Order: sequence, then C-alpha cells, then structure tokens
Amino acid sequence: MDKIGSVQCVDTGTITIKVDSEDLLNSVQINQIVEVESTKVNEKIIGLITKIMRKALSDKIDESAEEESVIDNIVKVNLVGTFFKKMGTQRNIFKRTLNTVPSINADCFLLKDNDLSEFMNAVSSNSENPLKIGKYTISEESDANLDGNKFFQRHAVIVGGTGSGKSWTVASILEKASKLKSVNCLVFDMHGEYQPLETLENTKLFKIAGPSALPNDEKYIFLPYWLLSYEEMMALLLDRSDMNAPNQARALFDLIIQYKKEELEKENKTDVLNNFTIESPVPYDIECVIRTLKEKDQEMVPGARTEKAGPLNGKLTRFIQRLTSKQTDKRLNFIFNSDPLLQEYDWFVRLAKKLLDFGNSNGLKIIDFSEVPSDILPLITGLIGRLVFSLQQWMEEKKRQPIALFCDEAHLYLPEKVDGGMEEKGLHSFERIAKEGRKYGVSLVVISQRPSDVNKTILSQCGNFIAMRLTNPDDQNVIKRLFPDNLGDFSEMLPILDVGESLIVGDACLLPSRVVMDAPQIKPNSATIDFWDEWSDEKTDRGIEEAVNALRRQSK
Repeated sequence: MDKIGSVQCVDTGTITIKVDSEDLLNSVQINQIVEVESTKVNEKIIGLITKIMRKALSDKIDESAEEESVIDNIVKVNLVGTFFKKMGTQRNIFKRTLNTVPSINADCFLLKDNDLSEFMNAVSSNSENPLKIGKYTISEESDANLDGNKFFQRHAVIVGGTGSGKSWTVASILEKASKLKSVNCLVFDMHGEYQPLETLENTKLFKIAGPSALPNDEKYIFLPYWLLSYEEMMALLLDRSDMNAPNQARALFDLIIQYKKEELEKENKTDVLNNFTIESPVPYDIECVIRTLKEKDQEMVPGARTEKAGPLNGKLTRFIQRLTSKQTDKRLNFIFNSDPLLQEYDWFVRLAKKLLDFGNSNGLKIIDFSEVPSDILPLITGLIGRLVFSLQQWMEEKKRQPIALFCDEAHLYLPEKVDGGMEEKGLHSFERIAKEGRKYGVSLVVISQRPSDVNKTILSQCGNFIAMRLTNPDDQNVIKRLFPDNLGDFSEMLPILDVGESLIVGDACLLPSRVVMDAPQIKPNSATIDFWDEWSDEKTDRGIEEAVNALRRQSK
C-alpha cells in the first residue's frame, strides 16, 4: 500500500492531504480510493479523491531576502465511510458511517492492486444475497454487487441517453432476477423492445390488446371500463369546459352505482353489496348506462298544463356522444370490448393472477404497451399501477409477495408537467406507490433517457441511482441534485462515461462507484440502427405496402 502523504486540513466531511512528492502527485487520479489512519484500532477511514492541486506559495524570511517559490502538492478527499478490519467476529466490513474524523498529520494511503481488490470485494460481499451487475472500473478483477433487498426496497432510477447501454442494463438485471425461484416483476414495455426476453426462465410476455385481439387469448390483457375508478372514468369521458359537466358527472355516478348494485344482487354477493362503493371493481353493462342516459336526455315530465323538459333534458347530449365515440373507437378495444367474458364477475380474478402471480413460469411479466394510444397511455399505466398497489394492500400480509414495477420510458407517463385530466390521474397512482409502496411490497424502478422530464416527486422518493452517459445539461442537473452532497464532483463524469458504463449511488451500493455493466445474454430490441451502413447496402424489399396495411388494420 502506497503512502501518498498526511492530513493537512480536516472539515466535516472532507480532508486535505499534503502529498509528499511530485511523483506521488502524478500517480493519483480523480475518484481513486484513499485509506486514512483512524484514531481507533482496527478502523480505517475511506475517502474518494475529488481534486488534485498544486499551489505555489511565496516564502520571505525578511524584507531584504529574495522571494522564493514554495510548492504545495494538495489532494482533496471526500470521506465516505469506515473500513473495519475487525468488528466482533466479522472481518473486513465497510459501512457508510464516520465514527471519527482523521487527525492532523494522519497517514494517507492510496489503495491499489491487491489492496484495492480486497477492499472492493469486501464492499461487494456485505450483502448476503447480492445482485451482481458488473465490474468496478478502478478494479476490473472485482465484481460489482448491489444489495438486492435495498435496491428494490428503496426504489431505483436507471437513466442514460440514447445509445448509452440503458436497455442492456435493464435486460441484464431482469435476466438475473428471472433466475430466482419466486421472482415477481412487472415490466412496462412501451415499444416491445424487451420481447426477446420471453425466452428467459420464469418469464411470460403479455400485450395490451389491440383492435383485433380476442378476450379468450391469454397473451392479451384487457382492462374493461368497469375497472376504472370514477375519477379515471371522468378524466377519460368528461369535458370540464362543458357547462353541463356537473350534471353529466352526477348522472354517470348514479347510474354506475345502480348497475353495479344490480350486478351484485344478481350474483347474490350480499357481503360485497353491504359495503361496495363506486370504486369497487364490479362489472356493469355500459350499454345499459348509455340507454338510460339517452332516456334522461330526452325525458319529458308532467308540467302544470302540459309536459315539460325533464331536469336533464338536453344536458347529456354531448356527454353521450363522447361516450359513444370512445366505445366505438377500435383503438380502445381493450377497454370497451363488449365480449360477455369480460363482464363475468370472476374475470377480475383472472386478470389479478396475470399481474401478481409468481409461480408456473409467470414470475417476470413483460407487458407490451406499443398499441396503446399515446393520449391515454398515462391513464392505462396508472390503472395497472393502482390495481397492483390495491391488490397488495388488501392481501393478507403473510401471503403478500413483493413485486417490482419496471417503468420503461417513464417520461411518457410519469411527466414532470401535467395539464390535469388523464395524465394527472395516472401519475397519482405512481406517486402513491413511490411514497407508500414499500409498506405493501411494491417497488418502482424508473427508467428514462430524459430524467429532466420525469416527475420530481417520484424521483425524490428513489434511493438508488444507476446513471449512464447523459449529455443534456438539464438531465445532468437533475441527477446531480439527487446525488448526495458529500460526493462532490462525482456526477461531473456523466457526459464522459463510455457505453455500458455507469455511476451507481444509493442505499444498495455501499460505495459510490463507477461500474462497467454486465451485458445481458439475450439482447433487447433496442440496438441503434447504423444509418450509414444500412444506406450502403443494396436492398429491394421496401415493405411500404405492408406498413400501410398494418396501419389501417391497427395491427402488425
């Protein structure tokens, strides 16, 4: 172990080291690890080098003497934890805590070669069931492991610009998770890029139903309108600028209650009937609702001399038109499909098993949202998030299996700026998961190439960050603000990271680290297209006619 100098100055979380010689100063680099002598036996204080300086000082003995130049070689270090050579019966334990601060003139050593490998292995072995994600940049012989429990307990963020290796990193984590016996993950796949992972063990691929999908096909997920909460239904159907909006909302409220009650009476569900609310996921027939709305919109009631318009006469016309328009929109087949199978009382149980079941090769569930219209995407992702959270909340604690939601392209449905309506309702579900999910075993993994566009409330609740190359200043600043203050300029490396390289900070990683991520065995469909090479090849099959036909039938 090489001694590089001694402590010259001590602050709360930083120290300044006076380096003994110029040769030693040339041997140190930013973010290398320094071990500092502690005042306690069997303890070493660990720090990261953040700045290397050479200061020229003037030195005058008296007024008549010539001024001489004195060189100070200085290294600034942020203190990040303590390395315990021995703690009780355990040896070589690293903790993110400072029991003491170094004393002036304490010796400082640069960790290199075998000493560095030993230390990094100690950092990675603190977890009993580690999640291996790659190799440390500063010590390529040492595996970089995360604490798998803390990674999901505290929520996580995975960010990186286009082509940085973000999708590979997500695929690698999912690949490792799929090997666990009782894994339970739900992947929100916006563009179908994780479809190749279907071949992994314990993995199943689902797709939000497109216009031509049938409810009896198990690979499709339908989310019938009666699963929507009242507020979600209003966001989908109601025009708040309509002067009759309050009357329309009240009419729909009363009819949903009425027809849900009739369904429960028909099913003889007395226990539910005594306690149900408008939010209870009970089937009702939307055709009956529309028919009754039309009757009320045309209703005439007895007057003093002749019939007069009823209280809702003419006030529901535009609402009925919007509802009918949504119902007949083939893009919304997964919501308004009229198949009797989707109206069965027990159908919700089958959907719940698709989302939450973790046995029989159903542990890692990838949901393809590629055919969901972009304008209602936040509402639909929020609906699934709300259903998962609610089911976990109402499940017996001893039977509750923790589940992680991987939110790919999160900026599309967890936006920082919302205009109300469907975006706001969908976002609310994920904000609640971010704040309360840990109590009920629901974890979020937020994945995005534009962290500046992702909701800050959700990001602030995340305790783990895997940050890959980011070149946009706004995106960099968001991540810098989320990193702990004592890391100094650690985040300044974001724009210079190599492809597949990341900065990892958080509760799951004892030491903030720069890591080369493991490549997955099965690659997602996210490889960047080589434009120049593709243009260079001679091709005859253009596929334009097929694309037109697929667009017309809304199915590939």
